Amino acid sequence: MAAAAAEEVRGGRPGREGGGARGVRPHRAAPHPQEPPAGPRLRDTPEDICLEAAANAIALHPARALLAAGDVDGDVYLYRYSCVPGDTRQLWSSGHHLKSCRDVAFSPDGQRLLTVSKDKAIHILTVEDGRLETRIAKAHSAALNCVLPIDHHLLATGDDGGELKVWDLRKGEAILEARQHEEYISAMAVDGNGKILLTASGDGTMGVFNVKRRRFELLSEPQNGDLTSVVLLKRGKKVACGSSEGTIYLFNWNGFGATSDRFALRAESVDCMVPITESIVCTGSLDGVIRAVNILPNRVLGCVGQHMGEPIEQLAVAPDGQLLASCAHDQKVKFWDISSLGSMVVDEYRKKKKRGGPLKALSSKAPGSGEDFFADLREEPEATAEAATGSDSDDSD
Repeated sequence: MAAAAAEEVRGGRPGREGGGARGVRPHRAAPHPQEPPAGPRLRDTPEDICLEAAANAIALHPARALLAAGDVDGDVYLYRYSCVPGDTRQLWSSGHHLKSCRDVAFSPDGQRLLTVSKDKAIHILTVEDGRLETRIAKAHSAALNCVLPIDHHLLATGDDGGELKVWDLRKGEAILEARQHEEYISAMAVDGNGKILLTASGDGTMGVFNVKRRRFELLSEPQNGDLTSVVLLKRGKKVACGSSEGTIYLFNWNGFGATSDRFALRAESVDCMVPITESIVCTGSLDGVIRAVNILPNRVLGCVGQHMGEPIEQLAVAPDGQLLASCAHDQKVKFWDISSLGSMVVDEYRKKKKRGGPLKALSSKAPGSGEDFFADLREEPEATAEAATGSDSDDSD
């Protein structure tokens, strides 16, 4: 009897561990190794940054994925941007300016952020934590409009009254002061040696200043409309200025007195402009459209993006040249993929285009369906375009 009972226990239900000393377990196949969970799908561009007020100015860090923005309320923000969804975020904000922040710029080493304001003050903030390191109150007699770092110690500022100042931060004072323009200074550029400083002004002239010798050199002849931007192209051999009339004016280096060429865009204005390559610039206009433009030969390459009918305030290019950032009156900072621009080759031969053809889309986010919104972006027919742009040939230096 005892042996039979023991045998009954050992012969219990297969696969059941309770009720006896040793249950019989079924054979189980080894589990398949699980693949690691896939990471978040990367976006082509970072997500839009929504601000509480419209931004006047933006700047991208020279080495890191950081964006600075200054708005009409006088606040300055630093964001980290990323193509990983949800990873773009605000790092810090500063409310030291009493009035609208007009311009922001990173120092060449990327450790400081320079800001200027309608309150006439220059602020220098640390990038890491936004701490106010230096404040120059009443730096100008008029509201400040733009700032440009020249090197690690020198920076230039321009105001609404047309005055330019170059500051030496080691001395804490201006080493060059000049009031040659009759209207506001809208933008500035400097050559690679930090010697020649160029200014664009609302009086329609471009100013030339020698930083090394601390003196004014000359003014160009006045152009139609306000000059809104100035950039160097063709390895420093050409200078391009945008205007409120929608025309890009070209100057030869060391030939600053008169223009060498001009190119009238099918745009209401050229309010801001940044170089992408030695021949290609991106322009922002009142109509909210960002155009890519090749210089010499002069061509509108297409549309990079748009802020639906909202005037664009400023553009900025990432250090790797793959992303373009823009801010407009819609209180947003948008990012655009411009990686295709670097490989574009423009033939000097102007191909005849069908009248009414749509502006070519140059990024995945740029509308390119040719719908009614782009009705005002149609290119001129051959003869009219040639008359408006002047010569497409590269002038001698």
